[in-house]
Amino acid sequence: MIPMPLVEALRNAQHAVIFTGAGVSAESGIPTFRDSLTGLWERFDATSLATPEAFQADPALVWGWYEWRRMKVLQAQPNPAHRAIAALARRVPRLTLITQNVDDLHERAGSTDVIHLHGSLHQPRCFTCGAQPDCPLPMPDEPEGGRRLSPPGCARCGGQLRPGVVWFGESLPGDALEAAFQAARQCDLLLSVGTSGVVYPAAEVPGIAWRAGAVVVHVNPQPHVEHPEREFALTGAAGEQLPRLLEAAFGES
Repeated sequence: MIPMPLVEALRNAQHAVIFTGAGVSAESGIPTFRDSLTGLWERFDATSLATPEAFQADPALVWGWYEWRRMKVLQAQPNPAHRAIAALARRVPRLTLITQNVDDLHERAGSTDVIHLHGSLHQPRCFTCGAQPDCPLPMPDEPEGGRRLSPPGCARCGGQLRPGVVWFGESLPGDALEAAFQAARQCDLLLSVGTSGVVYPAAEVPGIAWRAGAVVVHVNPQPHVEHPEREFALTGAAGEQLPRLLEAAFGES
């Protein structure tokens, strides 16, 4: 049952912020860093492949891992949570979508101007000079068991391309982070969807919104609510809970 105060808050929202994490992508079948891996990748901790040091030590191993991940993303399809978020943008005066995910499923579901706090698998750049390639990468065709794959060269300086994601030990893009914090300070309702809330500084976003006076909603199989005032929990999969919330507020899913 969707609480009526939450329904009213959504109906009256002038600026809604949606803050999504890995749980939303996982519902489309995209492996998370916590999932067990197979083939070549079962010999590695996924977090150990997501560092600048790992790329410097073995570029072919890291590039092969990320091309396998990019293939998984391109094989996946947006799920009902992605589509519900795109639909909500048509029902509120203003919506800001902030994601920690590095895929493009929000965009493929119809969302625009997505703030990607952790970069994108689809926007590689040169490890040496930072330049992005003029043409998008071709569709990867990687074996399920994984393989080493040498990165393409940079057309500008001849260096190696690296995945366009934020690795452990790297700072989040300053413009994206500031845009996210600014939206959190200005919104009157924030939906935190499919995120554990433990990866900082991105995890500060819901708290900023709550302290600024917004209603905060956590959508998660195991949501954590800290404040009884202006904070709600919808327990379950995002692909189930978000369509139910739209149905309760606007008569559509």
